[in-house]
Amino acid sequence: MIAGLAAFFFLTALAYATVGFGGGSTYTALLVLADTDYRILPAISLACNITVVAGSVIQYASAGLVRWKRLLPLTVLSVPMAAFGGMLDIPERTFITVLGLALLASAAALAWRKPAPASPESAWPVWAGPVMGGGIGFLAGLVGIGGGIFLAPLLHLLNWGKAKEIAAAASVFILVNSAAGLAGQTGRLTASGDLAAILDYWPLLPAVLIGGQIGAWMGRTRASDTWLIRLTAILVLFVAIRLLWRAATAL
Repeated sequence: MIAGLAAFFFLTALAYATVGFGGGSTYTALLVLADTDYRILPAISLACNITVVAGSVIQYASAGLVRWKRLLPLTVLSVPMAAFGGMLDIPERTFITVLGLALLASAAALAWRKPAPASPESAWPVWAGPVMGGGIGFLAGLVGIGGGIFLAPLLHLLNWGKAKEIAAAASVFILVNSAAGLAGQTGRLTASGDLAAILDYWPLLPAVLIGGQIGAWMGRTRASDTWLIRLTAILVLFVAIRLLWRAATAL
């Protein structure tokens, strides 16, 4: 089972890293479909997220695509809120449904958007970045993902920057929030005695590392802005449908 999952995780990391994502939402969906104990799903997905986006951030930063100054307001509240969300324990059906609905809304909003010039930095109210980042961070920590799959569609819709800059921003956002969320999940699993169960899934980490590095290189050097936006929407929609189907059939 682990070998099969590793192959799917490799392909997921490759596809998602192309648009700056870690793939956490699809890792979660794959683990759900493989009947993995949902209590350890977030920790596994977050560990894979960190593995993928750490390499992506290095690549994007080296290419000068990370806008650190504009990213700070988005991350200042997202990190503690992701850690807080990761500490909470929610029912499995609620977990799957909340994630699926949020992703479906993101995909629908993004599907027909076309690239546009970035908005002037002065167009953002001072409070907008922290509030948006904090909300996304909490939701991300709650369901065990990095939050980039929520953040990127919003940044595209708000014309925050060029597609490759948004991919770079999503990578950084995912990295810091995945680390915070994993800290919260680790504390919860330690308290419940379930932490050791995640060690059986270690082969997934090298699989996503290799796939993620290939994907990040493709997105940084080969993809057009329109292609990146369309692929983002398709990936988000795919994950949303799979999760909502799973939730519906569990009723």
